[in-house]
Amino acid sequence: MREIVAEYGTYHNDTFGTMAEIYMRGPVKASVNATPIKEYAGGVITDSTLANIGHNHGVSIVGWELDPETGRQHWIVRNSWGQYWGEMGFFRVEIGKNLLSIEENVAWATPGFYSETNFLCFADGSNCIDEFQGRFYAEPSRNIQAFKRRLEALW
Repeated sequence: MREIVAEYGTYHNDTFGTMAEIYMRGPVKASVNATPIKEYAGGVITDSTLANIGHNHGVSIVGWELDPETGRQHWIVRNSWGQYWGEMGFFRVEIGKNLLSIEENVAWATPGFYSETNFLCFADGSNCIDEFQGRFYAEPSRNIQAFKRRLEALW
């Protein structure tokens, strides 16, 4: 049987590892404490009292950027509360301080294969094995030429 998830891993308080993962394979899942952001209306979260406060919610870190006014970097985070919350469903939080505990528990995964046609399968997948018309996932970090092109584009 083919593996649905080819690879997976975690990062714990490793901002550079998290950045590298996002750069190479895309968004990662992060655990946060969402209680302080229920009324978030925008801006970069920088309150140091929000560091290391535990988890109660999952979000996706989709990228990061440098704030030209402060010279500090922040994560760009997609929440699941809809486009009318925060900054069109996103929020920003300063990097490197584990605010909202966002850097404490980050997870990533790559698919083993995927389907181009959606169809219903039994929970155990028994009716999909022979009929699966999917494609194998090409791991982007293993394509050295593409990786070099992306790095060259940064400079």
